[in-house]
Amino acid sequence: MKLRLSYDRYIKFIRFSLGLYEGKEFLTGGALGDFDWSAFYNFCKMQTLTGVAFDGIMRISEKCNITQDLLMTWYGQSQKIKKRNAFLNEATLDIYDKIVATGMRCCILKGQGNALMYPNPYARTPGDIDVWVNASRKETRRVICALVKDKKDIGKESLNHIEAKVGGVQLELHSTPAILNNPLHNNRLQRWLRRNADFQCGNLVTIVSEKGMAAIPTLSFNVVYQLVHLYHHYFYEGIGLRQFLDYYFVIINAEGGEGKDIQLTVRHLGLWKFAGAVMYVLHEVFALPKNKMIAPMDEQRGRLLLEDVLRGGNFGQHDESHHHLQGAVGHNILRLQRDFRLLRYYPEEALAEPFFRLWHFIWRRRHA
Repeated sequence: MKLRLSYDRYIKFIRFSLGLYEGKEFLTGGALGDFDWSAFYNFCKMQTLTGVAFDGIMRISEKCNITQDLLMTWYGQSQKIKKRNAFLNEATLDIYDKIVATGMRCCILKGQGNALMYPNPYARTPGDIDVWVNASRKETRRVICALVKDKKDIGKESLNHIEAKVGGVQLELHSTPAILNNPLHNNRLQRWLRRNADFQCGNLVTIVSEKGMAAIPTLSFNVVYQLVHLYHHYFYEGIGLRQFLDYYFVIINAEGGEGKDIQLTVRHLGLWKFAGAVMYVLHEVFALPKNKMIAPMDEQRGRLLLEDVLRGGNFGQHDESHHHLQGAVGHNILRLQRDFRLLRYYPEEALAEPFFRLWHFIWRRRHA
């Protein structure tokens, strides 16, 4: 798809803010005369890129015709993001240490590990803390009980994770980090995850300088795992540019020498078509070079994916066509609509999703 002029400018400014684009037209002020900063701010909020974009604004502050009120609002939001990142860095390390103290091996998924790859890690809008515990579901329940002070802080349990609130932080503790709807592909995925679990839990990095280390997945693992994560959310609710930016940094930093192994894994898990769509989006939005791609660009599926991303924003929360569907019934209708819409492009996952959802509902009732 050809991006609308406004989107094209917005995306170029995001790349400029990240240091991925020289942006002479922004540095000279040539592209700023009719720049709609209010609309751009709303776009950044929708895509959870407010902190990233503010770094770009600071580079052109003298040429920027942004109003003082909006500038102060934007500054306030960027400071909140910075403080939240600092808090979550400490909380992530604390939770990691407490889990290890129970005798379990684990690693931090996405989140603060992804932030380490950003030019400014404190500009990334953070979310919850996700931890993969290399243990059974029963053992993971035991770990969550050891972390919380009050059992009322333990939330819902699904097939692959348990929710909890620990020290003011929303935590998801995973016995497996990902699932697929298609039973064949999910079986292959679980075997692949089990084979790789031990190595991921040994990949130690510094999250907070001079305050200890925590394990995060390797880049080669994340190339596959975070692709599964994008695929899952695309089917369930939608995804925004922040999630694609995370994945861009995974791809751009991954070693090219492991490409063939990664491609074989992606094919084996039934993700080849979606990988082509994601490569198209990363190329159109963040100018991912072709020599870093894990699959050939699929323009047809990629255009559909990019349209959904620009329309729906962060996890599809801003898609106005969804607002009339509320509650559990509306959520299930929305999922069926997505299945039907994606059936032509990803039939293996779309056909399996309603059956998996029904089975998962029964499973949750039995394990309530």
